Amino acid sequence: MILVGLTGNIGSSKSSVAETFAARGATIIDADVLARRVVEQGTPGFDRVRERWGTMILDESGDIDRAALRGIVFDEPDELEQLNAIVHPEVERLRQQDIADAEARGDRVVVCDIPLLFERHLADRFDTIILVDAPRPMRLERLVRDRGLTETDAMAMIAAQMPAELKRARADIIIDNDGSLDDLAMRAAEAWATLDQMADERVSVP
Repeated sequence: MILVGLTGNIGSSKSSVAETFAARGATIIDADVLARRVVEQGTPGFDRVRERWGTMILDESGDIDRAALRGIVFDEPDELEQLNAIVHPEVERLRQQDIADAEARGDRVVVCDIPLLFERHLADRFDTIILVDAPRPMRLERLVRDRGLTETDAMAMIAAQMPAELKRARADIIIDNDGSLDDLAMRAAEAWATLDQMADERVSVP
């Protein structure tokens, strides 16, 4: 089994690349999915978040309203760090369990989709790192067009992440998403061919 770290700043279309890999047989472990699981009703994470920020961050169903919570913590570093202290350890625990399950099944390629892979100092845990990147103006346009964010909010979210230039210097494979969807699919397929070869080589090692 090879373990791949997939990352990319917001608006880079990293999820589209993950979908391409999944269609070719990769096991995808998505950090955003894990982050939602650790604060579902009935979990210790849910209880801790509700105790810290109260019922104002709950929606009509009693679930955590992620947008409301993000609005509270995004511009407050201390608040954000408190949230991260609740969520990230549990996300890592679930990720390691999913990786162990994949290895026990004999999965060939396991891709961990982690937006903050470099920011959380996780790079050395993977056999290879793939970065999906796009020019900043294109990412800004996508956030406004596709996610309905205001330009101000979109710019703030982009600025809050590690600059792409620093991530490019540390990535093993870079998928540039500066063209059409067909271009992205072709580049993702090329990256997959590299991963497929790595997996074959791993199996052939005595």
